[in-house]
Amino acid sequence: MIYLDNAATSWPKPEPVYDAVSDALRRGGNPGRGESEKARAAATDIIEARSVLAELFHIADPNRIVFALNATDAINLALQGMLKPGDHVITSQMEHNAVTRPLAYLEDAGVMVTKVTTDPVKGVDLDELRQAFRPETKLVVMAHASNVTGALNPIEEVGAICREHKVPFLVDAAQSAGAIPIDVVKMNIDLLAIPGHKSLLGPTGTGALYVSETVSPKPLRSGGTGVFSEVRLQPEQLPYYYEAGTQNTVGIAGLCAGVRYILEKSVSSIYHEEQKMIQRLLDGLVSMPEVTVYGPLQSPRAAAVSFNIEGMDCADVAMILETYYDISVRSGLQCAPDTHRMLGTFDMNGTVRVSPGLFTTDEEIDAFLNAISEIIKG
Repeated sequence: MIYLDNAATSWPKPEPVYDAVSDALRRGGNPGRGESEKARAAATDIIEARSVLAELFHIADPNRIVFALNATDAINLALQGMLKPGDHVITSQMEHNAVTRPLAYLEDAGVMVTKVTTDPVKGVDLDELRQAFRPETKLVVMAHASNVTGALNPIEEVGAICREHKVPFLVDAAQSAGAIPIDVVKMNIDLLAIPGHKSLLGPTGTGALYVSETVSPKPLRSGGTGVFSEVRLQPEQLPYYYEAGTQNTVGIAGLCAGVRYILEKSVSSIYHEEQKMIQRLLDGLVSMPEVTVYGPLQSPRAAAVSFNIEGMDCADVAMILETYYDISVRSGLQCAPDTHRMLGTFDMNGTVRVSPGLFTTDEEIDAFLNAISEIIKG
């Protein structure tokens, strides 16, 4: 099978990830719950995972990395922990449901939401963003990269604008963490939501939220932490303030191995190689008159590439690729209806999304392009 659905979850994983998951599961142990060798080893896995994530994103204090169920869980912690009725939040037009649905619930509860005009190639309109701030604005939230078009928002510029207005900045890095360099200090990011299972190469059910010194969201959950058991309420020390209950130690061990693999290769190297591959894919699709490609046609961009074939439903294209060519892609709205409304593809049932990853080869890209050419010819 040719797997081109890495925007959903990366596959395959590096061998050290499989080994780390297996080792942690076979070893056992509950971090912070006991003095056994197993418990200490499990705690070490958690500490090491925080350390490598901090290194990857240029975070000075690893304890400011809070583990979550996934990026959506991290985003919910940030949004629900930072906003209350009467507050105003600014976002973009190309957000995933991981952002838009929590905001919809908050809006129904009295939070005011502004969606800034977003270009499918250039990203959010910075002039409109500047004009969107109000005295009640308490947060700006947006994706680093669109999961539909691969378009990048100008995160560093947005972060600088947020600093000028003294408003915290939350970034959804679901499509960029591990594939595109991120520096939370340089980019003025106060809250960074990351999934473990995409370009960080870890297992599903893992993720994290970086919480800077400038913000303090209210926790979503409370309960056992393994330390400070005498305290009546959730201990305010990080990361315990946000991490109630037993951690996904097995998954986090795998995530740690994935991030180590990335650090050894370097994000810059991964980024440059991936950009070459994406350009090969884009050039091939654009050369076919029957194909419409949505989003940037040149680097820099993320690996999610969406297109449609004239006269064909996107679901049919994906089905043909799977059935006759053993190529896995994704069709539909990709959990981002606002983006498809912006593109004009909402009433077309969405697009075909193809997303290469770290282990995709040029030969696989060429095989995909040949399949598309044959599908067009019928």
